[in-house]
Amino acid sequence: MSQSQRIVVDPITRIEGHLRIEAELEGDRIAKAYSAGTMVRGIELILQGRDPRDAWAYTQRICGVCTLVHGIAAVRAVEDALDYSIPKNAQLIRNLMIGAQFIHDHVMHFYHLHALDWVDVVSALSADPKATSELAQSLSSWPKSSPGYFSDMQRKLKGFVEAGQLGIFAKAYWGHPGYKLPPEANLMAVAHYLEALAWQRDVVKLHAIFGGKNPHPNFLVGGVASPIDLNSDSAINAKKLAQVQAAIDQMRSFVEQVYLPDTLAIAGFYKEWFQRGEGLGNFLCYGDLPASHDLNDSASFLFPRGAILNRDLTTLHEVDLHDKGQIQESIAHSWYDYSRGKGHALHPYDGETRLNYSGPTPPYQQLDVEQGYSWMKSPRWQGHSMEVGPLARILTLYASGHEPTRELAGYALRTLDLPLEALFSTLGRTAARTLESKILADSMQGWMDALLANIKAGDTRTFNETKWEPKTWPKRCQGAGFMEAPRGALGHWVVIEKGKIANYQAVVPSTWNAGPRDAAGIPGAYEAALQDNHTLHDPKQPLEILRTIHSFDPCIACAVHLADPESGEQIEVKIC
Repeated sequence: MSQSQRIVVDPITRIEGHLRIEAELEGDRIAKAYSAGTMVRGIELILQGRDPRDAWAYTQRICGVCTLVHGIAAVRAVEDALDYSIPKNAQLIRNLMIGAQFIHDHVMHFYHLHALDWVDVVSALSADPKATSELAQSLSSWPKSSPGYFSDMQRKLKGFVEAGQLGIFAKAYWGHPGYKLPPEANLMAVAHYLEALAWQRDVVKLHAIFGGKNPHPNFLVGGVASPIDLNSDSAINAKKLAQVQAAIDQMRSFVEQVYLPDTLAIAGFYKEWFQRGEGLGNFLCYGDLPASHDLNDSASFLFPRGAILNRDLTTLHEVDLHDKGQIQESIAHSWYDYSRGKGHALHPYDGETRLNYSGPTPPYQQLDVEQGYSWMKSPRWQGHSMEVGPLARILTLYASGHEPTRELAGYALRTLDLPLEALFSTLGRTAARTLESKILADSMQGWMDALLANIKAGDTRTFNETKWEPKTWPKRCQGAGFMEAPRGALGHWVVIEKGKIANYQAVVPSTWNAGPRDAAGIPGAYEAALQDNHTLHDPKQPLEILRTIHSFDPCIACAVHLADPESGEQIEVKIC
């Protein structure tokens, strides 16, 4: 295969972290694709020998976008190892924080990371604000839909263009024939893009109320770091609970009146993208958001735990995070090594983070895909390459018979005049994220009502003091902490010996999805999706690659981290 037949997109923009995609073309069709993470992760090595109760504070720094998800997984891992239960209020508060993270993350992804793959910003300059208002009002009763409002947004955008200050709107593929929205739909989407910037600033306050700050709110093994005392200014009181309720109301109204209508309206112009970009047909969900405070009660999870193979929605296979035969990581095409050799695959309890890079250093023309070509490992479930994320969750909800999901998915598919199979696609992945946001926005009110009912009944406990002291712990124990992060199944595995972390491994959503081929040559989810019915109009403007990769909402910082191969330092900070 000559270099002229392989196109390179590096870096993939509008994501968190460093991702390189290479695609081999047969004519204008993508025949093979390769996904490479171009930074190395070292957090797991940093954690060795530390107090496991502090793991959440370190692991949250894996990423600044995912923020609380690694904190949740870390405290759950330690609680699982110590068989440590938490109070009901703590679980409800965690659910509220997780739900807010999902909705905030999904809205930001749609408008600020993914919409520009479908919305031609420059085209919005020629829109008729009156016609844009009529379009918006036909979709929902959102109050900011007047002709004057869209005229103001258009003037603001025109000012950016004339001043040469397009910022993140600059250097995109404007005018590419793949853009199909009329100018009025483009103007509506750009206006909502700007609205979402202000909206996210307000709703994320929920994290600061319960966790003290955002990003990286505070957590606590055994509960949450937010005491409840209605008579205290420094605790969760009536005023702060009212602020939480206001944030929930803002989330629900924006999701229902802006995000959901925009998704369906935009998707209606790109129906062919419901027929490409699936790839694997295998989906994995760890489950999350329990109604019970007992995480062993998986039957109480809002998101059910299970695996789907070969698109078969009639069977949810059981998933056990402790079973060493189920989840394993391969490094056959990764820049790592195992003490037993690169041909082995390891369960995270036995996982190793051993650097072994001898390949070319950037900039290089193309990857040597016959050898290691990524700083990501290749996770597998019972040997299967799996997709994780919103589509996996919506499909497991659908397969489990969750009626709200079936009704909402049915509504969306009827609106777009599409069959159920359309969900197995690039735009199906994007639509699933929106449907999930609606389900979560509705669920948040239930968790809030339950928290208020507990407080009213006199239950204000948010922390369990039992087992807090290491002298009460077993000499050796291990645990798996999980959560369904916005981008998919997230797992942290910890081995504790004599009160300290002996081993720590994190298998994150973007490792599942963006990992390279394994020893059998089976591609990861990104690679398989790009090999599924993709043709490129212009290899110099690979808009089609961006659409499918962005539909996963990549977060490569979670999958890989920076290190200097010469000095071994993770980061150097100079103070001048």
